[in-house]
Amino acid sequence: MLFTHDTECALTTVAALVNTDGRAGEGLPDVAALDAFFVAHAYSGRHERSEDELRAVRDLRPRLRRVWYADTEGIVAIVNGLLRENDALPQLITHDDEPYHFHAVPRDAPLATRMAVEAAMALADLVRAGELRRLRICDHPDCENVLVDLSKNRSRRFCDAGCGNRAAVTAYRARRSASRG
Repeated sequence: MLFTHDTECALTTVAALVNTDGRAGEGLPDVAALDAFFVAHAYSGRHERSEDELRAVRDLRPRLRRVWYADTEGIVAIVNGLLRENDALPQLITHDDEPYHFHAVPRDAPLATRMAVEAAMALADLVRAGELRRLRICDHPDCENVLVDLSKNRSRRFCDAGCGNRAAVTAYRARRSASRG
């Protein structure tokens, strides 16, 4: 593990949330999709299951996507803004048989607020560790998804949408075609 468990989970979740932004089709088309995202990424606490909550979560995505394109100072500005705007006050907490980790807003804060602050806290860890190069854009030419490379050797190149498989198939077909001709 390169970072703490909660940081790795939050970074993975931030990338997944950013990738729902509609570039490849709206990934959060309705409240049911947000419910599925909530469960898939093991969120706990308040979840209103409302159109307002869905809209607030969707509104967070463009700001988080900018992190992947910003320099260090830009990322710091985004992180500090998210923490300041949401009155973050980090505290150690344990729940649901999880070890101690940071929560910076109450569990009954709105979902979008918790998502924003968890993202900011995890990104702050990347900044402090000097590991911002782990934030990447998928290498597949037809993909704009973001990813967090949590591999030990910093070798991850493709997102979770199957781009690595598509690239491998394309390379295989090119090799096969070249060997025929």
